[in-house]
Amino acid sequence: MEPQRKSGRTLTTEQKRTLYRDGYVIIKNAVSKELVDAALARIKSALKGENLGPDPAMTNLVNKSDVTPVLHEAMGYFDPPVTCQVGVRKVTPPGEHFNQLGYHEKDQPYFAAEPHVDGSMTIAIPQTVQEGEPDDIYARYIASGPKGNLGRSPEVMGHNMVPMFEDPEMTLGLGSFTAFVFVCLNDQTQPGCGQTTLLKGAHHSVEKFFQWQYAQNGHVGVEGPGWPRLDHDVPNRCGLIYLPQAVQDEFIDEHSETTPDGRKWPKPTQILMEPGDACITVYQIPHSGTRNEFGTESRKTIIFRIRNKKRQPDKMVNGVSDHPDRGQMGEWLEFEPGNDPWERSKYAMCHMWDEWEGMHDTVEAMRAER
Repeated sequence: MEPQRKSGRTLTTEQKRTLYRDGYVIIKNAVSKELVDAALARIKSALKGENLGPDPAMTNLVNKSDVTPVLHEAMGYFDPPVTCQVGVRKVTPPGEHFNQLGYHEKDQPYFAAEPHVDGSMTIAIPQTVQEGEPDDIYARYIASGPKGNLGRSPEVMGHNMVPMFEDPEMTLGLGSFTAFVFVCLNDQTQPGCGQTTLLKGAHHSVEKFFQWQYAQNGHVGVEGPGWPRLDHDVPNRCGLIYLPQAVQDEFIDEHSETTPDGRKWPKPTQILMEPGDACITVYQIPHSGTRNEFGTESRKTIIFRIRNKKRQPDKMVNGVSDHPDRGQMGEWLEFEPGNDPWERSKYAMCHMWDEWEGMHDTVEAMRAER
């Protein structure tokens, strides 16, 4: 029997239309001041290196707030988060180091935004210019993860503890879920304060790209058709391709800012929020943190990854994992005969509104309008 859904605040018709069109919606005052203050106090009292993810002061930001009834109505039932990502970004000047894209951080436009689709293995990017042929650079890169040199294998893990591939056959290069929730704990109303950025409307393009990949050979995500893992035409010769170029190209125009090599980059939207606001997005939307260059304090955003329970009713999703078809540390999970988790996830990635049960009427109406 499905657990009781919480009744309460829901998205308005216009908010649902915004979610469909833009891929995200900001819910003002979704979290009470008391819950925000409790989370801030817990962050302030944290010991060095302490993991605050499982602390009730963090998980209550969803479990005890309006976020839960909103998602229950718009998306469906989900496991109440038991942990989360505590996103604290200190105030920092532009950096000299190489970012995940293989460029110097100071040179990356839009406060060093690196738009990406979640669920991708990330091994630490080399901080020296790589030498050799592309195949040699690739082999060295995947061998530099925490589990050592395993070759090209689903056993390879990133330093973010995401598997290189989700499935044994290496046909699924991304983990996935249904919804992001970003809860704002401090003033993020001015650009350049480390806030999340989203590539507005790009969820439609990502879904179409996944559909195209699947139609080619059944492979979806990184290392599927049209999406190589590494870019060797970058300053360090070993940058991650966080977002397929075909998707990026749809959001590049004559106004796009460039890196020093003249390469244009899509301009993301800075999500401006006040304490207690929450931003809900679909999984498919490209997103990124940004440099906290102009903030007066550390940026504090608590991040949750939510999956509709119907995808795998017998598997618990903890609220932080971006690869819940595998264990948090990449363990292989057991599934009953006839349950192919990789195909279920590919379907969800290619049909993004299927798991948003309360959005179906809105989606149908807006597709008819288009």
